[in-house]
This record gives sequence, structure tokens and C-alpha cells, in this order.
Amino acid sequence: MRKFLFFIGVFMIASYMGAYDMLAQAADTMAAGADTAATMADTAAAALETATEAAPVAADTESAGAFQVLKEKFIEGDWIWMSPVLACMIFGLAFCIERIVTLNIASANTDALVGKIDEKLASGDVEGAMEIAKATPGPAASVMYEGMRNRDGGADAVEKAIVSYGSVQMGMLEKGLVWISLFIALAPMLGFLGTVVGMIQAFDKIQAAGDISPTVVAGGIKVALLTTVFGLIAAMILQVFYNYIVSKIDAITNNMEEASIGLVESMAKHKVFK
Repeated sequence: MRKFLFFIGVFMIASYMGAYDMLAQAADTMAAGADTAATMADTAAAALETATEAAPVAADTESAGAFQVLKEKFIEGDWIWMSPVLACMIFGLAFCIERIVTLNIASANTDALVGKIDEKLASGDVEGAMEIAKATPGPAASVMYEGMRNRDGGADAVEKAIVSYGSVQMGMLEKGLVWISLFIALAPMLGFLGTVVGMIQAFDKIQAAGDISPTVVAGGIKVALLTTVFGLIAAMILQVFYNYIVSKIDAITNNMEEASIGLVESMAKHKVFK
């Protein structure tokens, strides 16, 4: 339920930001139109005013950032195909953000944790060591807690508990990756589908007009290709986040394995096994 509300919140924020930008653009356009009308009313030389106004407009167009250009092209595209691509982008980013936050919380300092537990085991305070592991967030601490909890069965029981519970923790770390992979594959597919449908519509217009005129098909082909562009952009952005998440999981797994080995060695050194 919390993840569902989290995804809805991200979707609403993104939608609000898009609507806010569109309203701001509309307000700027209306203000520019009012200023132009006032200038034309006050000035006698209409041709000179037109040339003067054209210069800043050209400068603004040249200085437009990449994000502004992408936003304009997105608006020019067909909303029927752009909306699913945007939905894939938003939900994919929601899963990525949730995984990144979870993995950052799980990235505990295993060296410090192993040192604290070793001090407790050296003093014979096994229960204190278990409390430290239980109070520390992260999969490494959870695996160490399960290992110490099975100390009465000897070294073999501890190692078996570590391996078994380590697999459970790995599954929890990789939770949600399948959905990110789905959105990475789905976004360009939807873009290609929009392109194919747009090309079919363009050829239908050629057939209806009976003439291969650029003005007949240029608009439809442009819209069709824009869906592919934005589908690929969405997939590339999500792929970067996906690779970062996978590398983060690998680092946490390595730390978890090192902590488990250190725990078994510490328990053997301090003769905790019975």
C-alpha cells in the first residue's frame, strides 16, 4: 500500500510539473502578445517594430535548452502514443527511486559492524552482539543475526543459516528490478508501434490524396518519428538507473559475504560454538 501511494505521488507530481510548465508557457505567450500589441499601437513605424521584435525571438529560440526543446517536441507528438511512453517513464523512475532509497538504507558500514560484534564476542557477550546486529539496518546485519541465532548447532549450522538467509536477503534486494526491466523494454516498443501506425496513416493520406506531396505526409511522419525518439530516450534514462541499482546490489552482496565470513571466523576465534 505504501509503495502504491508512493507511485501515485510521483505520478501526480510529474503531472503537476508538466501542467505547470504548460500554463507558464501559455501565460508567457499571452504576455508577449499583449506587449507586442501595445508596442505596435504606440509606434508609428510598424516595419521597424517587427524587425526589432524578431531579433529577441530568434535569440530566445537559439538559447533554448535541451529540456525546453524536448518538451516542445513532446507536445508536438501524438498524445495517444506519447502518453503511454510518459507513463512508462514515470512508473519506471518511481521504481528506480524506491530501489535507490532502499539500497542506500541497506548500505551499512559492515567493517564497523563486524568490529563491534567482535568486541562483544571477545567479552563473551553473545546476546549483546545479537542485539547490535538486530538494531543495525541492512541485509548484512540480518544475516549475521541469523548466524549467531543458530550458534548452538555449531559452525555448520551457522554457515547453513547464513547461506539460506542470504538468499532471502538477495531476493529482497532485487525486488522490483523485473518491473524496471519491463519499462525499459516497453518504452521503445511503444515508440516503434506509434511510428509504424503513424507511417500507415501517412500512406493512407497519400492514397486518399492520390499524390505523393510532402505537405500531405510530412506532419504525420514527423509525429510518428517523435514517438520513437521519446521511447528511446525513456529507455536510455531508465537503463542508466537500472545499471546503477544492479551495481549497488552487487556491492551490498559482497559486503554481506565479507561480513558473514568475518562473523564465522570471529565466532570460531572466541570459541562461541558449542
